[in-house]
Amino acid sequence: MDRRRFIKLSSLLGGTLTLSTQLTGCASAPQTKDYFPAVEFTHGVASGDPTTSAVILWTRAVPADNDDSGYVRWQIATSPDFNSPLRDGVAKTTRNNDFTVKIDVQDLPAGRSFYYRFFTSENRSVTGTTSTLATGVIDKLKFAIFSCANYPAGYFNAYKAAAEDSEVDVVLHLGDYIYEYPKGGYATANAEAIGRDFMPGNEGELLTLKDYRLRYATYRQDNGLQLLHQRKPFIAIWDDHEIANDTYMSGAQNHSADEGDFFARRTAAIQAYYEWLPIRPPMGDGNPQIYRSFEFGNLVNLYMLDTRVIGREKQLNMADYKRADGQFDGKAFMQALHNPDRTLLGRAQFNWLADEVKQSSARWQVLGQQILMGKMHYPAEVLTSEREAVAGAIEGLLGLLKKQQAGATLSEEELARLATKLPYNLDAWDGYAAERDKVLSLFSDAQKSLLVIAGDTHNGWVNKLTDNSGETVAMEYATPSVSSPGMEGYLGLNTAQAKRLADALPLLIDDLSYCNLHERGYMTMSFTLSMVTTQWHYVSNISNENYTVFTRHTERFVN
Repeated sequence: MDRRRFIKLSSLLGGTLTLSTQLTGCASAPQTKDYFPAVEFTHGVASGDPTTSAVILWTRAVPADNDDSGYVRWQIATSPDFNSPLRDGVAKTTRNNDFTVKIDVQDLPAGRSFYYRFFTSENRSVTGTTSTLATGVIDKLKFAIFSCANYPAGYFNAYKAAAEDSEVDVVLHLGDYIYEYPKGGYATANAEAIGRDFMPGNEGELLTLKDYRLRYATYRQDNGLQLLHQRKPFIAIWDDHEIANDTYMSGAQNHSADEGDFFARRTAAIQAYYEWLPIRPPMGDGNPQIYRSFEFGNLVNLYMLDTRVIGREKQLNMADYKRADGQFDGKAFMQALHNPDRTLLGRAQFNWLADEVKQSSARWQVLGQQILMGKMHYPAEVLTSEREAVAGAIEGLLGLLKKQQAGATLSEEELARLATKLPYNLDAWDGYAAERDKVLSLFSDAQKSLLVIAGDTHNGWVNKLTDNSGETVAMEYATPSVSSPGMEGYLGLNTAQAKRLADALPLLIDDLSYCNLHERGYMTMSFTLSMVTTQWHYVSNISNENYTVFTRHTERFVN
């Protein structure tokens, strides 16, 4: 990890007409078949990618007799007794798709809640609940927003907390649904003590399709995650750790030449993601294009972006801008940083987004994506400090700032210490500044009310998003991690120190107004036509499944 980036951190019933698209190896059984041997529903049920007339249903059905394939029936209904199912059908599952089942159920009524289940002649899954999107005028909508769930780091209590919130309509997952690291790697130190070891055969770094599948199977054992999938539809996008740390188009920081072909690894990772997530791949299972949009009536247009695979150029590295004399070539670095041809989204995705924005008439525009868009420009001496000296450097700068605010005259050297700033995370939008400006202009030029949501950093943040003139054109809200350690872990801070640092950073970073650097949790956004209310919810504990939820911060946005 680069010290200049100090965190990166049935009742059984007769068959009716099947009105669905069978995905990932699912197919109709012979019409005469009326007996279906038992399967093991090993990982619960899930739903996702709702539209006004369709939703994806998911389960994993492993044949009890170790066959290479099996069949399950499925139903979706408006009542939990399933007396009058709206749709039902038969799906085939095979070893080739890791025994996952995905059904794209079509021709459903808009704005309705449903019950669904899978079953055989001998057993059945739990019953899940899901919904389709409403059309027309919508009075209110609530998202629960997550990122960065690390299995060995702790229990996914944040997921369970959201599952128990009856007001949540849809779950947005912004990536790092799994991590690729091996046993003994990142955030695994307490895994054995808290009962979160990887399963046998999956203790190495993820490289192959089998590796990625087993890691999903491990994560989906978590009770909180299973419950949230069972109760709420997901809209998900990947970040980097579903493949490898700091992924870009043609490689990743955590992929070396001795680990084989990167594109083979990426293909395996994407296949496993599509198998295990209740997602409708826009261009089919074999295509890495995942960006897509969702319309919530007149209230919200949600754009889910891919900032990793489809268009990202390799991240800049400050170490590449040292001159022969060892000094940092700031001019060359800034030229590269603001290169107008440098891309994060890629041309096709950017053009798609531009067209979507032009066509939208929703009250609120929401960019669902992975990485911080705010200008997180830290004083340079913080970024060049050794890890253990970072907190002290910030305290020293804060002292200078308070001295200045009290009316004291600072020396030229002291003023330079406060004024000389650099972006701390070149993997974020700060490393692609020109394209960030272009994206923000799409919305400001169209006079659209934009809110950006982000994950990736493991901490909670609120940033103003400003244009080159300093005018605020949008707001950014970033969710904390589900279990991955935050800045407190990287800097070795206790709770009191982390709180002091969180109070200090908004004074040193111009566009930052709030941060939480030491707690795990999630974020909710509640929309009405007049206001968006965003709240940060934190769990008291991730070492076991006993926890309390605290709502620490609330932001209200009216525009």
